[in-house]
Amino acid sequence: MSAAIEIQELRKVYHSGGKNAVHALDGVTLSITEGKIYGLLGPNGAGKSTLVKIISTITEPTSGRVSVLGFDVAKHPLEVRRRMVVVLQQTATEGLLTVHDNLVIYGTLHGLRMREARERAAGVAEEFDLGDSLRKTVMDLSLGTKRRIQVAKMFMLDAPVIILDEATTGMDPIMKNRVMNRLRAEARRGRTILLTTQVLNEAEELCDTITILNKGRTLASGTLADLRRLSTRMFRVSLSFGEIAPDVESRLMDLSPIELTISGRTAELLFEGEESSLLVRLADISKSVPITQFEVHGPDLEEIFLTLLKEPQRPRNDSGVSRP
Repeated sequence: MSAAIEIQELRKVYHSGGKNAVHALDGVTLSITEGKIYGLLGPNGAGKSTLVKIISTITEPTSGRVSVLGFDVAKHPLEVRRRMVVVLQQTATEGLLTVHDNLVIYGTLHGLRMREARERAAGVAEEFDLGDSLRKTVMDLSLGTKRRIQVAKMFMLDAPVIILDEATTGMDPIMKNRVMNRLRAEARRGRTILLTTQVLNEAEELCDTITILNKGRTLASGTLADLRRLSTRMFRVSLSFGEIAPDVESRLMDLSPIELTISGRTAELLFEGEESSLLVRLADISKSVPITQFEVHGPDLEEIFLTLLKEPQRPRNDSGVSRP
């Protein structure tokens, strides 16, 4: 598959008038494949929103190059905008208009005929539970409802690229799940989706590829399996016991886990280190406390994220995946 978005050595520097410049992006290089869901993760100030604004032609880069479906964002911004829909962190709705008018006017401004715009507005209003609010003025609605309107507007159009910057902020879990299901369906149709999020389980469930940014640089990039290989020192152990001895908790704590949770006859432990040395010590425990089930899991995305942020930045190979 070809790349929908190409980013090469992208830099954005803000000057506040003093001597200190802020490097919001410092040499970011990414390639986002068509028809995939691509996640951008990072703490506040990592550069995620700046990157999204450059891709969507809102902000100009200091240096580097970005292209969307072959069009340079600096040289052909109108062609780029025609090929994407964007949901930014800031709620972009017309507060003095009704929900219905927000949807219909958005569709017609992007080339839909009035009849088609009304039909699509009715469809997305039903999908995102906006039917009861269609005749209400947007400024009178909650933040979560405004967010749903903004996401609904995105699905009024068939642009091949979708960009979402913290799109599910303020949504309840049911609506978040509905949005995630719709994004999966759009990716299956061949649309390219780039999203930023700090909700790590969303990225873990949705994204084909994930990039972690920190201080304007790419800390790591790859599939979830790739990222797990970067954190091989982290692993999670699940244990089930035939019975719980009075000293089992203290004996498990002697193994020096990062985390320990005991519920009934099961225990969950998170470790940093080598599995082989742990197995010997667990075998010793099992002599007096029978272990009926034993499983080792790789770290989840949150554990990978926190581990990588704590470590010094390391050289990257050509694919962008950091080497241990």
